[in-house]
Formats: sequence, structure tokens, C-alpha cells
Amino acid sequence: MVIDLTNDRYLYHRDNYVNSAAIILATQGIYDIFLQDGVLFVWGNNSSGQLGLGKKGKKNVEKPAKVDCLVDVKVKMAALGSEHSIAITDEGEVLSWGAGGAGRLGHGHKSSFFSLFSSSSEYTPRLIKNFDGLKVKCTAAGLLHSACIDERGSVFLFGERTASKMGFTRVNDASVPSPIPDLPFSEMVSCGGYHTCVITNQGELYTWGSNENGCLGLGDTDMVQTPQNVTSSLFKFPISHVSCGWKHTAVISGGRVFTWGWGGSNGTFFEDGHSSGGQLGHGNDVDYFKPTMVNLDANVKALCVSCGFNHTGAIFEYIET
Repeated sequence: MVIDLTNDRYLYHRDNYVNSAAIILATQGIYDIFLQDGVLFVWGNNSSGQLGLGKKGKKNVEKPAKVDCLVDVKVKMAALGSEHSIAITDEGEVLSWGAGGAGRLGHGHKSSFFSLFSSSSEYTPRLIKNFDGLKVKCTAAGLLHSACIDERGSVFLFGERTASKMGFTRVNDASVPSPIPDLPFSEMVSCGGYHTCVITNQGELYTWGSNENGCLGLGDTDMVQTPQNVTSSLFKFPISHVSCGWKHTAVISGGRVFTWGWGGSNGTFFEDGHSSGGQLGHGNDVDYFKPTMVNLDANVKALCVSCGFNHTGAIFEYIET
């Protein structure tokens, strides 16, 4: 999950944060990152080097610690996956660190049988060389995959590729950034557990990947390997923001929040009648396969939405009537 307050859409409320800081929290996992004037602070679980503090860094960091190796660069955006992190500098360069399994760091590491006995982790931020010559403006991190968008609106993915859970066949993961063809000019990307969402410059929403619990918003649960345009009669305005949780998704259209996917009562961590969610905000914990508007007060306007593993939050402003 990413909240990027460097975006012009959020400039008017940046005074609510210390020194115009952006706050970025983990989608899955238990570690956090804090940006203050381009300087990166981290804390939490560091079992795979995801805090970027070096091999000698503590496995658990209880207080915010500055990432010293990045003090000479200005970080404008960061994203957290389950056990890896990605940052973009003000020059448009991309660095990644943490667990490298499935190629999610984009450095060319390929998972194999022998990788069980060696570490593919990067314990300090490392430049992704495949982006040389490109200026990246947006990034996202999921469980085992990552995504970036360059200034030309092209989307690049690296890490685990979606494959059917039936059978034993595994497709090749992308260990270096690979462009996603046939997508219009893109502005924003978000990575969930095993799905990806993109917003284009025309405010269209595209989704693909695992579709467990209907998290793609296409009306079914069939896996999709190529980007599909999500349409709904409920979308009266262009999509302005998207966030992916573990198996649920949230967007903003015309200041209203829409959610779909895993509601908590089916699948992961559901046992003995105890729900693990309610994260869709519809007053229940059932799954929704299509975008559904969250009922909120008519005099509030959503500015930003963010999905965690099984919870959702949003920033609103009040509209004078």
C-alpha cells in the first residue's frame, strides 16, 4: 500500500503532516516506512532485510531508524510489499531491497531449488539497473511481485507471475522489469496479494491476476492474465485513486469510495463461523464480485483510499452545503 502525498492532488492538506511528510504502511507484513523531506525512516520487522539497514541490522526495530545509505538522495515515493521495499528518487531512479524470491526486487535473481540454501535478499537499497535511461514516477509492491510506471506511462512488472493453482505447472517469473503491453498511458498502479490494478490518464481502471473472491471486479472469480478494463454503471466520474489489499480492492470515483473482493467470510482465516474482515465497508462480511459504493455521509468527499491485508482506510474532506 502507498500513500504518496507528493501528488499535487494532496498538496492542500500536507500541512497536517510533519514537514510535508508522506506516510507509507505495509500492505502485508509488519513493518512501516516514514518519509520526511525526502529522508527515509523505517521500523518494524526486518527478518528479510526489508528495512534496508544492512546485514547487521536488528531483526526487529522498535523505533523509527533512518536509512543511512540513502541520505545523499531524496526519496519521493516508497512502497512496501510483504517482505520487500521499493523507493523512487526525485531523479526517477528505482531502488529495491528485502526478500528477493520470485524476482520481486527486479535485479535478475531467479528462484530455484538451490535458492533454498542461499539468500536472495538485499539488505540495503540497490539500484534496479534495468530502468537506466527511464524516469520512473510511480511504484507499488505486492506479496511476491512489484510494479512501476515510467514518465511515458508504461507499466513494468517483476516478480511472481499469475498461474493457476490447479496442477503443478509453474510459469517463469519475471526477475527483471518487464513491460505490460496493450495498456493505455498509465498514471497509478497498485499491487495486491496476487493481483494488480492500474489507472490510466483517462481515469479508466484495468485489473489482472488472481481473481480469488472476485478481487478484480469483473463479476466472476476467473483468473485473468492480461489487463481487463473494469466498467460499472456506478462509475459516474473517472477513477482517481486505487488501492489493492490482500484479496480486495478499493477505488475513488467522483469523491465516492467503491470496494469489492474478499469481504472476510470466505477463505483466508475464516473458521468456526468467525469472520476475518468486513473490510469492504458494506455492513457485512460477504464477497462482492463487482464494484459497490460504500455508503457514506453525502457531505464528505474521498481524497485517498488505502487497503491493508483485511482492513481499509480513507482520507476525506467535508464539503460545505
